[in-house]
Amino acid sequence: MTMTLHMGQGSSLKAKRKVVRSINDRVRAKFNAAAAEVGGQDLWQRIELGFAVCGNEPAHVDRQLDSIRRYVERLALAEVTDVRLELINLKEMTWAPAAQNDWAT
Repeated sequence: MTMTLHMGQGSSLKAKRKVVRSINDRVRAKFNAAAAEVGGQDLWQRIELGFAVCGNEPAHVDRQLDSIRRYVERLALAEVTDVRLELINLKEMTWAPAAQNDWAT
């Protein structure tokens, strides 16, 4: 999931970095998800964050990402302006090799 946020307050990259670090650290701690700034690093009012979670069930992953989205909105550290979600099923990927059960033999 990628989220674009607008930071109205603050007037420096230093203030932006503080907000980015706060959001990423909180999401990592609460949801055990990967979080990173994925774009707009040189713009102090625009924040682009990426979040990733893994799971066996697409419905569970979707719920987890929706919970992260709502959590970031509730933090109110910056205004969420765009959210893009992509679910990738690795079993359907042609490049992903089938799991080898070497330990079972």
